Order: sequence, then structure tokens, then C-alpha cells
Amino acid sequence: MQLPMKSIESSFAVNFRYQVHFTQGVFSLDNPLLANVFRTQGPTPKAYFVLDGGVAQAHPQLVAHIQDYAKRHGHVFTLCAAPLVVPGGEVVKNDLTFLQKILQATETYKIDRHSFIVAIGGGAVLDMVGFAASIAHRGIRHIRIPTTVLAQNDSGVGVKNSLNYFGKKNFIGTFTPPDAVINDVGFLATLPDRDWRGGIAEALKVALIKDADFWSFIEAHAQQLTQRALEPMSVLIYRCAALHVAHIAGGDSFEKGSSRPLDFGHWAAHKLEQLTNYQVSHGEAVAIGMALDVTYAYLKAMISQEELGRIIRLVKKLGFSVGLPAIAPADLLPGLEEFREHLGGRLTVMLLERIGRGIEVHEMDGNTILQAIALLQQWDNGNHSG
Repeated sequence: MQLPMKSIESSFAVNFRYQVHFTQGVFSLDNPLLANVFRTQGPTPKAYFVLDGGVAQAHPQLVAHIQDYAKRHGHVFTLCAAPLVVPGGEVVKNDLTFLQKILQATETYKIDRHSFIVAIGGGAVLDMVGFAASIAHRGIRHIRIPTTVLAQNDSGVGVKNSLNYFGKKNFIGTFTPPDAVINDVGFLATLPDRDWRGGIAEALKVALIKDADFWSFIEAHAQQLTQRALEPMSVLIYRCAALHVAHIAGGDSFEKGSSRPLDFGHWAAHKLEQLTNYQVSHGEAVAIGMALDVTYAYLKAMISQEELGRIIRLVKKLGFSVGLPAIAPADLLPGLEEFREHLGGRLTVMLLERIGRGIEVHEMDGNTILQAIALLQQWDNGNHSG
């Protein structure tokens, strides 16, 4: 007897509450923000903190402040162990040792799905800790406290978590929104100039493809931003984060399609980081990648020479190089296929139609890319009249 073939099909939606908070002095005893994020309907949750080593060094009292805050708000949450300090930067995403330490702590301290893992640091630490939280027990509640401009306005605000593997950036990862992101402007004061500047590149990126008025704001305040004025930087971070949250909530949040508009300039940036063994920082690489794609768009008659000049001048005014470091230009080209492979489907790259408006293309010409690199090298050397 042959049984009839049957199918069951259903669909369901998962509702995520996504909170991005802006504060100063997150661990001040009278600041209730973090304690309120910890509040749950059930038993008092455990909290496990993972700190970026660079942040811990710049803020030597941070561990003590966390412990004092936990004592003050012990009716809301409890520390299950001393904070774990891990290296900052890409090393924490390249070495599985640090992931394993968090997983071991999850087992040792019986951190369950009603507990919280809190990451404090730059984007690389947030990526790694978020990945650990997303896979332990199939998902532990997670809070991000970004400490760099780049993390507060871009990487820390997203829903992605990752590690580098097979020599490729973000090869392993998950899409898991944190329970909350808390941006504390106080952490920015101790940033090295390079890290202060690096996050501005991501603001330029999102302004170029989504918001011409925001671009004009950055242009008008470029000198203040390079001089580390906190007020325009706070506006920049807030506006950039708001644009990212709006994109996540309003579109393909988990990148099931073949489009990744917020990665404008990133196909080259990711390859450039890899080729330089991450000696070029992510923000610096994004600045070069954007400049490359903008110049490519100009050579393809997509944007005007006036707009090209305006963009490149601002990128340089903010302190970025637009030329490649000491690598062979042709070595950058495989980054296109790696970018396509990472997302799947056909190649989809965001280019520029005008300032404030991006446009997707599905192919890029290698020879024109090399021409754009040569043109940018002239510009970087001060030999261009544009």
C-alpha cells in the first residue's frame, strides 16, 4: 500500500524589542539605566561581564565600578563571577581561545538563558562576545556597551555577531539582536585619535547612501570633529545609530536576500584588512573602500566630478588616506567574489547615484576598479587637481 504524500506548511513571526540607549556614566551608582535593562519578570538574573582589555587599561577603576554598581542594585541582578578581560581588536576574533573561555564560564557559573552576558568594548569584542552568547544554550540574553565611535554608531548597533575564520573576516557568525545597546559617551574621552576618527568613516558611509542632510552636517563640522569636540560627535553617533536601527527594522534584517546596502565600501575594506593583516583598521579600510567605490562610480558616469571632489576632500579633511597601502592593487579584486560568497546569490554592491542616494549594481569591472585605484593614489599624493 502506497501512502499519500503530505506536507505541513506554516509561517510565524518573531517580535524583537530593540533598545539603543544613550547615557553618560552608565556605572554611576545613581544611574538606573543598566539596572532597568536587567529587570525581568522572573528570579533575579545572573550577569557575566566581558571587558575589552584596552578599555580596562584606559579605565583602571572600571571593574571596581561594576562591582559597586552590582552591590547597589543587588535586588535587580547579581554578578556570578569577576569580569573576564580579553584582548581588543581583531585578535579576539581570530583566536577561538577567547570564545572557549566564555563558553567555559557559562558552564562553570551555570549561566542560563535567563541570565545576561554583558560585553564592554570595541566592535571586535562585541562581535565575539555576542557570538558566544548566541550559541551557548542556543541563546543567552546579551547586552552591548560599545566604547568606540565605530561601535557606538555602527557595529555595536547591529544584529550581527561573528568570528574570523579561514583567513576571512566574519566567516563564522549569527544574526542575534542584543537585549539592549547602551552607548556611554564617557568612554569616548580616552579613545586614541585613530579610534576617534575611525568611527566617522561609518557615519560618512550611511550619510552618503541614505541622508544628504546628515552628510552636510558632517561636512560643516569636519574641523570640530577632528578636534574631538564632543557635542558634534554625540550628534553624529546618535544620527548614524538611528539610521542603522531604521534600516534593521524596516528591511531585510537578517540579510536573507542578496543586498547589503549598509556595507557600502566594504567589499574592498574587508579584503584590505585581511591583506594588511589588520594593520589597517576597519574605519580606515572603510574610508578607502568608500573612496574607491565613489571614484569607480565617477568613472562610470554615475556621479559628477563636482560630487566626487566634494566627497574625497571631506574624507581627507577628516584625516583618512584614500590611497592603498603597500599592496598590489590587483590583489584587492578577489574581494568582490568573497563579498558575494559571504552573502550568497548574485553579486550586489551598493554604489552612489548622488550624495544621499545609493544604487545597487550587480557587476563591477576590474579594469575600471584599477583605474579608480590609480586615480586615488594620485589624489592621496596631492597630484590631483579635482
